[in-house]
Amino acid sequence: MSLPVIAVTSGEPAGIGPDICLALAALRPACRAVILADRELLAERAARLGLTLRLRAFDPGRAPTTGELELLHLPLAAPATAGRLDPANSPYVLSLLDRAVAGCMDGSFAAMVTAPVHKGVINDAGIPFTGHTEYLAALTSTPRVVMMLAGGGLRVALATTHLALAEVAAAITRESLDTTLRILHRALRQRFGLAAPRILIAGLNPHGGEGGHLGREEIEIICPVLEELRSAGMHLDGPLPADTLFTPQVLARGDCVLAMYHDQGLPVLKYASFGAGVNVTLGLPIVRTSVDHGTALHLAGSGEARSGSLLAAMEMALEMVHRSSLR
Repeated sequence: MSLPVIAVTSGEPAGIGPDICLALAALRPACRAVILADRELLAERAARLGLTLRLRAFDPGRAPTTGELELLHLPLAAPATAGRLDPANSPYVLSLLDRAVAGCMDGSFAAMVTAPVHKGVINDAGIPFTGHTEYLAALTSTPRVVMMLAGGGLRVALATTHLALAEVAAAITRESLDTTLRILHRALRQRFGLAAPRILIAGLNPHGGEGGHLGREEIEIICPVLEELRSAGMHLDGPLPADTLFTPQVLARGDCVLAMYHDQGLPVLKYASFGAGVNVTLGLPIVRTSVDHGTALHLAGSGEARSGSLLAAMEMALEMVHRSSLR
């Protein structure tokens, strides 16, 4: 029986992405991990880390042996130095994503797993970029996706993603919230095998708006959407004050939390699971998971980077692929 082939993008070349990808050579997972990276970059980083492994060009008809790492070579635009960002390599970073998506869309890859990129240096190169989530949505012509992180026994999805805090309230509309919840509900059923997902929804304002005295978004936007979706059969609990939502007795009532904005939900999840959490993009026509951390430039090439989150992302991608095949 052939193993599913998963594309692993190595991310920002000056960061720890190449380091953690090299750790996959020591594993015998239930899939074939194909690293998308520059060959010389991986060879140089392996030598710097004192790793003995063989880089072999990806051949769909031949699985790797012990100590081999399958590589799909894409060339750097400029030499890369560990810990030193170079905007010249930003197109290279995006080319890794482009190639992985193309392979997923044509069936060459069963899923893609992404190592971290550096948003700032991509923008410094003159390329508008707010994150993997938005880029992959545009690349696959998906009008709406949902960002969810999982780890530490929690799943936390976001109603808005990489927005300045001043822009969050205006971005939460009845239409956007309805679409987000429908995508989340469907993904929890189809990708995670939950027959009747229970979703806990955070309010936007302190104390859930305090009956309208601290904001009316709960009354005018969130509650009407939840009532309509409950009538359609969804199990939705909320809106709940975020300062008490993340307590054991409340979390026990749900399978997933929907937070209204990035830093409302993710600090809690990362406290519970940092270094072993997984970022998932829901709503795409492909399976995509990612690490829960950044490029950690100061650790690149040091041997101190940990690959736990990447391994967890691989495992979750495999689980999602398996669930999808059962549909």
